Amino acid sequence: MDWGTDLWDQYDIIDKHTQSGLELVEKYVKFVKERTEIEQNYAKQLRNLTKKYNPKRGCREEQECRFSNHQSFLDILNEMNDYAGQRELIAENMMMNICIELTKYLQELKMERKTHLSEAKKAQQSLESTYKQLDSSKKRFEREWREADKAAQYAEKTDQDINATKADVEKAKQQANMRTHIAEECKNDYAAQLQKYNQEQSRFYFSDVPLIFNKLQDMDERRVRKLAQGYVLFSDTERHVMPIIGKCLEGVTKAGTNVNERNDSIALIEQYKSGFERPGDLDFEDYSQGINRASSDSSLGTLGTPKGPLELLGKNRSKPFWLFSKKSKLSPSPSSLTPLSTPPAPSPANGPPSPKFGRDPLSYCLKEINKTVKPRISSFRTLGRTPTVTEDFGHLPPEQRRKRLQQKLDDIGKELQKEADQSEALGKMKDVYEKNPQMGDPASLSPQINQTAQNMERLRGELNKYESWLTEAGRRGDSMLRRGTLREDALSYTSHSNNNGSTHEPYSPDGTHSEEGTLDPSQAIYAEFDDDFEEEELVAPIGQCTAMYNFPGASEGTITMQEGEVLSVVEEDKGDGWTRVRRANGNEGYIPTSYVSISISK
Repeated sequence: MDWGTDLWDQYDIIDKHTQSGLELVEKYVKFVKERTEIEQNYAKQLRNLTKKYNPKRGCREEQECRFSNHQSFLDILNEMNDYAGQRELIAENMMMNICIELTKYLQELKMERKTHLSEAKKAQQSLESTYKQLDSSKKRFEREWREADKAAQYAEKTDQDINATKADVEKAKQQANMRTHIAEECKNDYAAQLQKYNQEQSRFYFSDVPLIFNKLQDMDERRVRKLAQGYVLFSDTERHVMPIIGKCLEGVTKAGTNVNERNDSIALIEQYKSGFERPGDLDFEDYSQGINRASSDSSLGTLGTPKGPLELLGKNRSKPFWLFSKKSKLSPSPSSLTPLSTPPAPSPANGPPSPKFGRDPLSYCLKEINKTVKPRISSFRTLGRTPTVTEDFGHLPPEQRRKRLQQKLDDIGKELQKEADQSEALGKMKDVYEKNPQMGDPASLSPQINQTAQNMERLRGELNKYESWLTEAGRRGDSMLRRGTLREDALSYTSHSNNNGSTHEPYSPDGTHSEEGTLDPSQAIYAEFDDDFEEEELVAPIGQCTAMYNFPGASEGTITMQEGEVLSVVEEDKGDGWTRVRRANGNEGYIPTSYVSISISK
């Protein structure tokens, strides 16, 4: 069965059907395009989502990636990013293999359909033209035969008329013969036209139209077959990436199974273990006796109820444990300190007698300390509660210091090995140049060789320096656990306020006693009081300043500053070119004095 045989008279139906098929292809292409847009938007949203939750470089979250639960979350983000890439691949393949291919094929079908319909119209027009000629010859034959019949009747009537002359009869007969001859010619022409039309009609209905309709049928079947392939590609495109998507989902599952809570706890311990001992019990301090600032063993910084470790922890949550615990690390031997429960008797050997207090002895002590203690730069508050960073990492707890020193040694060792390899390569190249002067000048390598030798010498010096610091950190770890570190400001206050002429033992750069030194209890007293005093009270601002330039505040103890920002001045420039300021949120730090315009309140 085919269209040319069974639908020979359904031209309009075939026309509408083929047009509907092409419109279906266009509709499907539009559908796939919208699907690709959905896939692209979905992939874009997934990428934006993973980018939003990916940690910024250098932020706290990136530093926490050493924990398995944090790393697993990053793995999930990476897998989702790959998943988004597969959705983009689906959209791209659908656009290339379905939309573009079907659109191109659709244009070809439209041109082919137009050609076939044009051929059918031409055949129809040719048949109609032949029929018009047939009809014209038929009408002429009919008209001429009628005229010939009239002429014959007139000649016969004239012949029977007795009044008609012989000439009239001859004329009438001639006219009748002429009309009859013309009618015969029209008859022959009509017969020829009829034969031609019948042939045209037979060719049209039995050859031309069936051939055209069969071509349209073949075109439509090819269209359906191509559209079916597009339907299959719609699913195959996504099915081909399903294994990769499955791997992405397996990666998410694997990220979840890789989480190890025990290892995370151990990693946290290894990262933040300070190596200090826990604070010991506080001794009872009897304030029922008078206060002797020069000779008393009690702490002026803890007037009132002694604070336990939990109270100290609640008060200093913003500070690392090893910082606030240094008050309790001072554990002098009984032989060096008088028990706090028994106030010492005033003695000339211990210094001048206690000053006469008024109604409030604490306020008098605070006033005396403010007069005596000189301003400090490296206090916890001015440095944002961060100790001054030193090259030997002495600001870190013992355990962390040893780790950082070991890491630094490893880095220097790698650099030294790299320089050694380069020196060896330069030496071999120099030997080659000396044996083959045409390849290069050996003297041209001398600057590089000298520079490499200098770098190696410098790295060896740094390696020896850090090795000595690492040895010192390992040797003095136990003593630091027992004694802790003392603040330089407490030492300055003690040496400035002590008038009994006694000498103090030297201190090491990191704030601990030297090997032969002993701890003075008064130093511990004022160091402890200084920390409490600094935590409890904010220094009132003495003015304001306006930033004239941007300042990054990259070094320790400084804060960032933007042009036009207004800050409170806490401490004026002491001649070193730095001014201490405070933001509205309480952050303090130093900024260059020349970068701001200062207005001091009177």
